[in-house]
Amino acid sequence: MKRLLASFAALPLILGGVQAFSQESDADLRARETEQQMTDDERFSLLISVLGNVPGASVPADPRVADLENASAGWTPGVPRLGIPDLQSSDASMGVTNPGYRPNDPGATAFPASIVVGSSFNPELAREGGIAIAREARSRGFNIMLAGGMNLTREVRNGRNFEYYGEDPLLSAILASEQVNGIQSQQVISTLKHYTLNANETNRHWLDAIIDPVGHRESDLLAFQIAIERSQPGAIMSGYNKINGEYAGGSHHLLNEVLKGTWGYKGYVMSDWGATPEWQYALHGLDQESGAQADRFMWSLDAEPFAAPLRQAYAEGKLPKERLSDMVRRILRSAYAVGIDKWEAAPAVDMARHNEIALEIARQGIVLLKNENVLPLPADKPLKIAVIGGYAQQGVISGTGSGAVAPVGGFASTTKIGGAGVMGKHRNLYLFQPSPVEALQKAFPNAQVEFDPGYTPAEAALTARRADVVIAFGIRVEGEGFDLPDLSLPWGQDAVIDAVATANPNTIVVLETGNPVSMPWRDKVKAIVQAWYPGQAGAQAIAEVLAGKVNPSGRTPITWPASLADTPRPTLSGLGTPWGTPVTIRYDEGAEVGYRWYAKKDIKPLYAFGHGLSYTNFAYSDLSLSVGAPDMTAVESHPATVVNASTPPAGDVKADLLSGGDAVTATFTVTNTGDREGADVPQLYLTAAPSEKRMRLLGFERVVLQPGESKQVTLTVDPRLLARFDGKANQWRITDGAYQIALGKSAGDLVLTAATELDGRMLRKE
Repeated sequence: MKRLLASFAALPLILGGVQAFSQESDADLRARETEQQMTDDERFSLLISVLGNVPGASVPADPRVADLENASAGWTPGVPRLGIPDLQSSDASMGVTNPGYRPNDPGATAFPASIVVGSSFNPELAREGGIAIAREARSRGFNIMLAGGMNLTREVRNGRNFEYYGEDPLLSAILASEQVNGIQSQQVISTLKHYTLNANETNRHWLDAIIDPVGHRESDLLAFQIAIERSQPGAIMSGYNKINGEYAGGSHHLLNEVLKGTWGYKGYVMSDWGATPEWQYALHGLDQESGAQADRFMWSLDAEPFAAPLRQAYAEGKLPKERLSDMVRRILRSAYAVGIDKWEAAPAVDMARHNEIALEIARQGIVLLKNENVLPLPADKPLKIAVIGGYAQQGVISGTGSGAVAPVGGFASTTKIGGAGVMGKHRNLYLFQPSPVEALQKAFPNAQVEFDPGYTPAEAALTARRADVVIAFGIRVEGEGFDLPDLSLPWGQDAVIDAVATANPNTIVVLETGNPVSMPWRDKVKAIVQAWYPGQAGAQAIAEVLAGKVNPSGRTPITWPASLADTPRPTLSGLGTPWGTPVTIRYDEGAEVGYRWYAKKDIKPLYAFGHGLSYTNFAYSDLSLSVGAPDMTAVESHPATVVNASTPPAGDVKADLLSGGDAVTATFTVTNTGDREGADVPQLYLTAAPSEKRMRLLGFERVVLQPGESKQVTLTVDPRLLARFDGKANQWRITDGAYQIALGKSAGDLVLTAATELDGRMLRKE
């Protein structure tokens, strides 16, 4: 089948380029009119935010916020005479955090980590979580959420991967955009972060990420581009790191040329806290300095480097009046477009409902990695269950850093771990109630549940021998400011699990980590459950999966390497160097991130991207491809790329289907061939393009089916996922020839294949 892809010039551009934002909206008009009425003092006041005072923090207390009744991560005074509200921001993607500046806060819903949402492959959960987070933010008077995070997993030792959605650009973009849409539906500005390549934590302020620009455009930048198109976030946060020698927050190319120029982004760019060492970043595309005091502290300066020098530069003509106005208008436009100036009474916050959302995210995000006919455990039998390790008698753990959420009633316990650098004092073991032991006792009312702390391998083995089945918990604290030296479990847990599995072959391992683990005991255990950081309702979700009340449906959004030697960087550059050491990391894999790398190198991972087992079975049939004008009725009802996804984005989605001409559409049938209800996640991949082996996730959909039930699924492909980016022409290019497409259960388990031919064309002028 050979069809001609019409040239971009013959079709109108509706979304995704400069013309997508060329029509001036009411928010644009209001922003321009308001800015024209402002004094220079008022203009400059909008360009910085100040971190609320945090007792015991590294950053000293600041008199500007000493009397602020509602302290937050960032505060910018409004202009009451013009109806501009104060701008107040809060971390982060997993809920409204409180690092100490709100001593009387009753606590927020601690949602599962973003990586759990990534495992769900369910955009609707991302949106529902965003709505709930925004409602809790509004109840506190916060009108900016520093969410969602969407950096791609380029390094499985990155301590902050749990805050993101995984390694694939399409999956990350869809989920992040849905969280943004959810947050902004509640009149709260959402912030996509960290733009871009903030993929390691080791000495992140001094890290230079080296990457081929074309590979960058086809991976991390494409993820941000798609997410922006689908959600139009009010703000973008730049990363701490350099990119090819230039700091992300001061990159003229990435901020002015790509983000604001090529993509036509009309919102504002804020810095990360402590990431703005000089005022000239304003000339390069930065619109607002965040956490102003942190910059002085981070860079050991005598004075803050942005606000006062910026005013001096303006007085000397170094900062053009047009640029000052643009910075202000971008902030105002986002405020007006999202509606933070039109707040009335705060929406009702149903904490019980929010707990249900958190529970459902955990249920759908838990991944059954391995199962040798041991799960689900019979809930009605008088089993002797030994629960070993992982502080399972106290709670489930959280990631650390700015994303850690204090729940209602507080943590079950907090153990200080510590470490080097500015984030060292924030590196703690946080535990959420209820405990897994409590949840298992409820799920197995006829069982005898005995807990052993896993204090030593020998002691744990004694407990394991007298049990019918062992549930061993393995935990690892990961978080902001730290990368992992390897993928082992800390505190001797690998040795404990090995000893337990040797003593009792009916051993199930439950992992609470933010990244893959090495699992030297893998062949000895009967089942492995990856729970990630499952949030405040995580213990219940884990117990329900083990008891079979919930049929697991999570899929790995990160490839699990068999060995670090198989990854692009077996040795992580800079690991172990003192805080403040300049580090260069070469992302030589370019666009071949995660599963793409393994496919290119013909390396078999421990667990492939998209892998996850179920208690039922699914079959695929009738895969067919068509190339033709898409059904725009379906497209308008459901976002591009994933037909039957959740609520449509704010903008029109037609252009990327039309910009290259006819769209490639795949249709297939999924059937539940087992004996119980379950959810499957069929995944569509490009496996080969003309003259090259190339793997790309093209689409996916979560499908819930009863036993024997079938459903026909249609996925329409974003042409950029079939194309390559032509850096010289600044365009996406479809190469003439045959394209191989496969339908699979994961990137490593492809079931059906098909092929089509496309005529070569430029997709669009970027």
